[in-house]
Amino acid sequence: MARSAVALKDHWKEQRLFLSRVIGAAVIVVILSGLVVTRLVQLQIIDYQRFSALSQDNRVRIEPLAPPRGLIFDRNGVVLADNVPTWELVAIGEEIPNLRETLQGLADLELIDPAELGVLADLVRSHRGFERVKLSNLTEEQAARFAVRRHHFPGVDIQEALIRYYPYGAATAHAIGYVGSISKADLERIDRRDYAATSQIGKSGVERAYESRLHGSVGYRQQVVNAQGRVLLDPATDDASAAGDGIFGGLETKWPVPGENLVLALDIRLQLAAQEALANARGAVVAIDPANGDVLALVSTPAFDSNGFARGLSRGELAALNTDPNRPLFNRALSGTYPPGSTVKPFLGLVALHQERVTPEQTVYCPGHFSLPGSSHRYRDWRPQGHGSVALHASIVRSCDVYFYQLALALGIDDLEAGMRRFGFGAPTGIDIGGENAGVVPSREWKRRNFSRREDQVWFPGETVISGIGQGYTLVTPLQLAHATAVLAAKGRRFAPRVVIGSEEGVSRRIEWIPAEELPGVDDVDEHHWELIAAAMLGVTAEPGGSAAVTMKGTPYTIAGKTGTAQVFTVAQDARYREDEIDERLRDHGLFVAFAPAEAPRIALGVVVENGGGGNRAAAPVARKVLDAYFSLMPDDYVARSR
Repeated sequence: MARSAVALKDHWKEQRLFLSRVIGAAVIVVILSGLVVTRLVQLQIIDYQRFSALSQDNRVRIEPLAPPRGLIFDRNGVVLADNVPTWELVAIGEEIPNLRETLQGLADLELIDPAELGVLADLVRSHRGFERVKLSNLTEEQAARFAVRRHHFPGVDIQEALIRYYPYGAATAHAIGYVGSISKADLERIDRRDYAATSQIGKSGVERAYESRLHGSVGYRQQVVNAQGRVLLDPATDDASAAGDGIFGGLETKWPVPGENLVLALDIRLQLAAQEALANARGAVVAIDPANGDVLALVSTPAFDSNGFARGLSRGELAALNTDPNRPLFNRALSGTYPPGSTVKPFLGLVALHQERVTPEQTVYCPGHFSLPGSSHRYRDWRPQGHGSVALHASIVRSCDVYFYQLALALGIDDLEAGMRRFGFGAPTGIDIGGENAGVVPSREWKRRNFSRREDQVWFPGETVISGIGQGYTLVTPLQLAHATAVLAAKGRRFAPRVVIGSEEGVSRRIEWIPAEELPGVDDVDEHHWELIAAAMLGVTAEPGGSAAVTMKGTPYTIAGKTGTAQVFTVAQDARYREDEIDERLRDHGLFVAFAPAEAPRIALGVVVENGGGGNRAAAPVARKVLDAYFSLMPDDYVARSR
């Protein structure tokens, strides 16, 4: 029997295999450990600052803080624009079980506008569920109404806020303007970072023109949030210091810098007097200090309550304002353009004297009409029977049209245009708030540019004739009338009209007065010519037969003035103007310019009353009331506050 071969186990080979595997595993472990260590060094040492910042950004959110808007005062320290506490209705989307029903319930309580339900629903949905979304501003009565029914509206609450408030409402609406919600157009012209916590911006008047000063500088506070953005710690509501220096410690807060307070040239007492004088008329009053361009009053009527825009108008309320035929949103003082009528006569008289086209003694016979040589067309005088033989003084006092028809022809349209422009007509005056219309002073070039591109476009002599009484193409604003009259009062010195005269720093309360801006004036006119025109304007209000003598009778101060009547439509040659037979909006405009006291002027006025009839009947009484108010307010106050 054969013996079987038995294979013996090779321990040495197995040991070498095991050792090689151990060495291989060790190498892999070392390599992997090296990679881990290298990555740890990369993350915790080399890139520490970057990842630390990213981590901080993930857990800490920057919450912007809105700066308090600067206040606005009149020249005597009366507040014209304030910030007052209000209640805001807010919604937290994740806590509202049925958004549509909730909003409808709020509308039924008249807390939100029913027309805005869809917009508000989209607004709430566009925010993260835990964020508070403003639905509307509430009055005290509305806040109380909601408070007793709060339990019916889970997820809806009220919170305190500040809102712009205008104590004098419509009286200052066109001068100060108003604030409103930031629009897409606003976003294109502002730095969005500065308005991160602000929902309103200046829309017109001082509020818009001085937005950069009134707004202030935005602040911020840091809040600890989780990965979803929910606030875990807010230094405004939690004791951040109690968290120590751990993950919740070291939160920063930078308080916002309040906007600057503004001091206006306006006197609210005079402003209210002007508004009351205009009453229910469509028109405007502008009062200027000839010594520096301070706008003492700027009123346009009818007006609107600017507080409505601050709290937020409903669509219906805004539509009512926009469709009102009296156009309460339209600033007639700055943007309204009107034929100046006979108010241009003192200016043209001065230009003609300076150009030596007339002399003070030269007379013209007025039979009640005027015709160009070789023409049968009659340019009528306002007085059908005429004025007889008149010189420059009497022609201004009695407002003789025929005299100024011939004076305009003597000047010619080129010199007439140049003379009018020297007083600021036909161009913006440079007032420091927006919305100003340049008006029109016609010329040959202006006619070519606006009516034809032909180089040989004719300027007709008849167009020069009617320009002599402020009709035809000539258009001016009430501001331009007051501005030009101030130049007359100051004997040629001309200042840019200004509404704001100083600013007060919100923190230090230091007032910086803004210097008046002097413009190129009318500085080459003989002193005697200034006196002749002023004497004629004084005669308008003081001499028998003066066109405003009856209205201004009995004033304890002297007034240099001029009435004006501007036709709205042309009356045919064989027709007569009968006011009681035409539509009210087709009746003549009434105008009046004045400065007082005549011997040492402190105030210049421009008044326009739309469709009010003659200047003496419609505009001069308004001017009388404003001047009476001015001289009853201790005018030394104005001198003391002028800068």
